Amino acid sequence: MYVQLSNCIIKCLKLGIIKDSQKAYQQAFDISKAEMQPTHPIRLGLALNFSVFFYEILNSPEEACKLAKQAFDDAIAELDTLSEESYKDSTLIMQLLRDNLTLWTSDNAVEGEESEEPKE
Repeated sequence: MYVQLSNCIIKCLKLGIIKDSQKAYQQAFDISKAEMQPTHPIRLGLALNFSVFFYEILNSPEEACKLAKQAFDDAIAELDTLSEESYKDSTLIMQLLRDNLTLWTSDNAVEGEESEEPKE
C-alpha cells in the first residue's frame, strides 16, 4: 500500500514538474521571439532545447519537429542579418536543429513502417 501511495505521489510530482517546465519554456520562448532576431544564438538554443523537451519528455515528435523546423526556417530566412560575432554559435545551433529534424523524421518514418501491417 505504501509503495503504491509513494509511486502515485512521485508520478503526481513528476507531472507537476513537467507542466511547470513546459510553461517556463513557453514563456521564455515567447519572450525570445518578441525580443530577439531569429538568428540570435540564445533564441536558437532555446528553440533547440524546447524541441528536445517536446520530443524526449512530452513524447510529442510532431510538435518537436514543428518547433525545430520553424526556428531553423526563420533563421535561414534572416541569415544575412547575422552578426559576425554570433555567426559561429548561431550556425552551430542551426546545424543541431537540422540534425535533430533529420533524426526525428527518420525515427518517425521507421516507426510508421513498423506499425503498418504486411500487405499481401
